[in-house]
Amino acid sequence: MRLERLEYRVLELEKENAQLRERLAKYENPKNSRNSSIPPSKDGNRPKKNQSLRRSTGKKPGGQLGRKGHTLEMTSVPDRIIDLVPQYCNNCGLSLEKVIAVGHRTRQIVDIPPVKAVWTQYRTYGKKCDCGRCTVTDFPQGVDAPVSYGGNIEALIGYFHARQYLPFARMKEMMNDVFNIDISEGGLHCLLNRFANRATPFYQMIRERISSAMVIGTDETGVKVNGDKNWFWTWQTSRLTYIAHSNTRGKLAIEANFPHGFPNATLVRDGWRAQMATKAKYHQTCLPHLLRHLNYLNEKYGGNQWGKNFQALLYDAINLSKNQNIGQRDIERTNIVQRLGKLMERPPDKEHGELYTFYKRMCRERRHLFTFLFIQDVPSDNNASERAIRNVKVKQKISGQFKTAKAAQNFAKIRSVIDTTIKNGMNVLDALALIAEAKPQKTN
Repeated sequence: MRLERLEYRVLELEKENAQLRERLAKYENPKNSRNSSIPPSKDGNRPKKNQSLRRSTGKKPGGQLGRKGHTLEMTSVPDRIIDLVPQYCNNCGLSLEKVIAVGHRTRQIVDIPPVKAVWTQYRTYGKKCDCGRCTVTDFPQGVDAPVSYGGNIEALIGYFHARQYLPFARMKEMMNDVFNIDISEGGLHCLLNRFANRATPFYQMIRERISSAMVIGTDETGVKVNGDKNWFWTWQTSRLTYIAHSNTRGKLAIEANFPHGFPNATLVRDGWRAQMATKAKYHQTCLPHLLRHLNYLNEKYGGNQWGKNFQALLYDAINLSKNQNIGQRDIERTNIVQRLGKLMERPPDKEHGELYTFYKRMCRERRHLFTFLFIQDVPSDNNASERAIRNVKVKQKISGQFKTAKAAQNFAKIRSVIDTTIKNGMNVLDALALIAEAKPQKTN
């Protein structure tokens, strides 16, 4: 009996020892922004420079040989021309007024004139007809108060808020310093509410067009709203960006915006379970997310070969997608799929706990790893969605949290329009000015 108790005790101690080693390994090989999806701001000890997934090309930094240069060009239609004609000889002092000037050199200066607000006064009149009826003219649409701000100011506030990410205090200061317009922070809030209301039809149109797109990227990020953790979601294509605010990171946020999912599209996303569960014809998992995680796993389990082989496979697949030789690409694509099958048949050692967990996840994700090799225009990464949602973090770092859910949704609407405008090569401020002239939507 004593021997059995000792054997049982040894097994317990071995199990406890394995658990302690697993816990200790987390501190010996901590996750950071280089080997996982943890943002750089959460790194405990910042990793060394040049530790990204990008590999050295051997080229020197800076402009490369053969690149197209850019310089400030002269305009062919200057607004003002100043002729500098000599009036007297700088040798003998005689007058040159009657001498014809010949030849000239030209230089130009580009500058901005002093900015001045334009005040427009509307006056309505009445006229009495011979029939006895008095007809009075109405004020134009938007001229609803004794004094109000025009569409250009409304567009400019939206631009400062969602494109340049200015806080309200700095917007107030800029309007006063640059345009000599004294507007309160409360007035800025009202203008943004009004502008977001005008932008709503365009915002809804973006959502409708994305819902029928063939390739859609998606991502989400956390944000503070009145002290609480909320979320911004994005769904985007190469020409459209739709951003939405939600108080949840779960599937309810997706269903609220796209209740039918994307039955005809390929959805490019990371490994978040709500994204993985989204209805779509095909899925594409973001490979750089997996590569960063493999960096961590290969550092932690240095002796394992499975993780290194899987990482090499992903890199080869990404490089293959850039190959323009269609015939060679088809052959290599078959090879990639076969290599994946062999790796799935030979799992890593179960003692490498996190690596084995990663392997099981790849078994589930297997058919979503290389969609980009079979369907045109599907990327291997989710970088475009990350770029579309990154502006939310920039806004929060500069301006702080959103005070209300309505303010968060206003930003989502305006930023969606701005990002879509940028993707289509349009001037952002001009596009916002057109929206500011649109008829506002009725609000409940």
